[in-house]
Amino acid sequence: MSKAPKRIAKNEADIDRSKYYGLADAVKLVKAKANAKFDETIEIAMNLGVDPRHADQMVRGVCALPNGSGRKVRVGVFAKGAKAEEAKKAGADVVGAEDLFEIVNKGTLDFDRCIATPDMMGLVGRLGKVLGPRGMMPNPKVGTVTMDITAAVKAAKGGAVEFRVEKSGIVQAGIGKASFTEEQIAGNIRAFVDAVNKQKPSGSKGTFLKKVSISSTMGPGFKLDIASVSAA
Repeated sequence: MSKAPKRIAKNEADIDRSKYYGLADAVKLVKAKANAKFDETIEIAMNLGVDPRHADQMVRGVCALPNGSGRKVRVGVFAKGAKAEEAKKAGADVVGAEDLFEIVNKGTLDFDRCIATPDMMGLVGRLGKVLGPRGMMPNPKVGTVTMDITAAVKAAKGGAVEFRVEKSGIVQAGIGKASFTEEQIAGNIRAFVDAVNKQKPSGSKGTFLKKVSISSTMGPGFKLDIASVSAA
């Protein structure tokens, strides 16, 4: 057996897979188990009571994490003229119009988040096959199609996390780093759960928020007592 499986087995030896943990206890354990040689990402997975195959059960939105994501986000902006200059001043990493279209259309993406002004969407829409599978297509519902370029760029740089339910009814996202304090991680978890709850679709019947678990990149997962998150 290699060292990696041995380390993982040792790290998970004292974990009760059937237990639901309060938010504070879960965060403490996740940090304790994040012992890789890099700053692991703290991830959240939420099992929702929806069937996204139906349009009225789609869940999509954005959450401005109060303590940031800890991730350096490269932002690309499709804009022209004054709005292009605004994007550059706001800190966008890549700014362009037809020139940027040609670069992205060839498969080169030097950014993690894509923002566009409304007048650019006719052009950007033609990049659906490139941006769509990566979850990077600008959308007004999550604030990435907007005339307020400065606010959008700063939100993306400051820790705004987009989320979208998967076919299996699960929403996943990175909500911090293992180097964050327990309070910072817990605060981000509460904010994210609240943001997803606010996007409950009209077609969702019964229990919307079924399960929530958190883990670090290389560590075990811990199931959260949903009441401890909601109450907080």
